[in-house]
Amino acid sequence: MLFVLIGIIVFVILISIRQINEYERGILFTFGRYTKVLTPGWKIVLPIIQSYSKVDIRTKAVDVPEQETITKDNVSVKINAVIYYKVFDAGKAICEVNDYYYAVSQLAQTTMRNVVGTVTLDELLSDREKISDGICKVIDAATDPWGIKVENVELKDVSLPEEMKRVIAKAAEAEREKQAILTKAAGEVEAANSLAEAATTMGNTPGALHLRTLSTLNDLSSDQSNTIIFAVPIEVLKAVEGISKKYNNN
Repeated sequence: MLFVLIGIIVFVILISIRQINEYERGILFTFGRYTKVLTPGWKIVLPIIQSYSKVDIRTKAVDVPEQETITKDNVSVKINAVIYYKVFDAGKAICEVNDYYYAVSQLAQTTMRNVVGTVTLDELLSDREKISDGICKVIDAATDPWGIKVENVELKDVSLPEEMKRVIAKAAEAEREKQAILTKAAGEVEAANSLAEAATTMGNTPGALHLRTLSTLNDLSSDQSNTIIFAVPIEVLKAVEGISKKYNNN
């Protein structure tokens, strides 16, 4: 009889052993009441009297399905994202919410639509990191009572209607044309100022224009064409101009 009793006890112990891995936590219930959190290792869970649930505490990546929403400036866009979170309190994750994986996914979808609705299209396209941080903070605050820590939210893609893509392309093209015109105008102004300064210097320096003429003739002499150039000193032209004025006065 003693051996039979010992055998029954051994059998009960063997079927009561549960293994919890390092990346898991066990939630123990006794007579249906939450008892404690089981740490990694072999644990005894008495049949009928006790039950337990395992919770994976590793970081999880949830792909948030594509959501269609409207921005603050009434532009329809489609966005999708990925959210990274982990369970920091296994007891709350089991007792406070039913299927926390599904709950986090649904909360992320709703929050993403609400946050995008408060920003303009330009802000959505240029400040993705800031918007992602805003979504992350809202979801983290809402999931904290569930024992869940939201580590990061990343916006993966922002899809625009074809009409809006064409409008943005035209705006970008117009901006590039404007910059090109401004750059060209600034270059012309700089060139005109340089020419005016050079003309002033030549006019105030005796012989400078004649030297410039000789330099130009030297450059042209390297050309193999048959062009013939007669260089007339500026002093001769002034003398001719003076004689012409004197003749007209007489």
